[in-house]
Amino acid sequence: MKFAGIDLSEPKIMGVINVSPESFYKGSVRNDEDKLIETAVKMVKHGASFIDIGAKSTAPYLETQIPLEEEVRRAVWAIKTIREHVEVPISIDTTSARVAEEVLNAGANIINDVTGLKGDPEMAQIASEYNAPVIVCAHGEVKNLSDPIHTVMDFLQESLVIAEKHGIEEVAVDPAIGFLRPEWPPWYEWDSKVIANLNMLKIFGKPILVGVSRKSFIGAITGRKDPNERLPGSLSATAIAGFNGANIIRTHDVKETLDAVRMAEFIRRFAP
Repeated sequence: MKFAGIDLSEPKIMGVINVSPESFYKGSVRNDEDKLIETAVKMVKHGASFIDIGAKSTAPYLETQIPLEEEVRRAVWAIKTIREHVEVPISIDTTSARVAEEVLNAGANIINDVTGLKGDPEMAQIASEYNAPVIVCAHGEVKNLSDPIHTVMDFLQESLVIAEKHGIEEVAVDPAIGFLRPEWPPWYEWDSKVIANLNMLKIFGKPILVGVSRKSFIGAITGRKDPNERLPGSLSATAIAGFNGANIIRTHDVKETLDAVRMAEFIRRFAP
């Protein structure tokens, strides 16, 4: 299995860099050109097979609205800044087709859409026109509160239908850890149930991408309110996701996460 030309016979790491000051984890934000380049180069050196750029926070519990032109400016600046310094595929974390098109022209390779091609009606068309691999996140109105994994699967199936209709061949599925927040059960139980049953997503025959890095469900379970204190919890959740079949792990902490993924993958070989 490959995604954007990267062999996924073993799990791979996607390093996250934000150029959005409103992002929940301030330690991931780089608004200085030299620091942005340094971070991207270091992530690849530490084992990242992909770099993911976020120009607008998508955290569902934060006020993150910014003008579209500002998102375009940030995203294009970031992609152009690092493109000649790293050879790995670069994804753009955006829900806007305009942003996606601008950064694909600037050198990005992958569209990472947390609305699963359901937000901007032009997004699937842009991905198709540029022949860009797409990451679709489980997105929709939660109705069946008792069955998180099947709800996630239903949302992802809807996105895969959209992708197929537009001739988008390369798609990775993301179970939306941290995004689906029903009033009950608590979101941290919801996310934990999804990770525990992640291997069920293999039915789609697509790469499974998971992002748990320093997210609020880890803080809720461990009592660590500050994202700066959530690395150990992130690595634990990452190892479990890797053991349960994740192909790509999206993280702020590449070096540490790669070790966790390697351990999980090695031990998984001996599972019944």
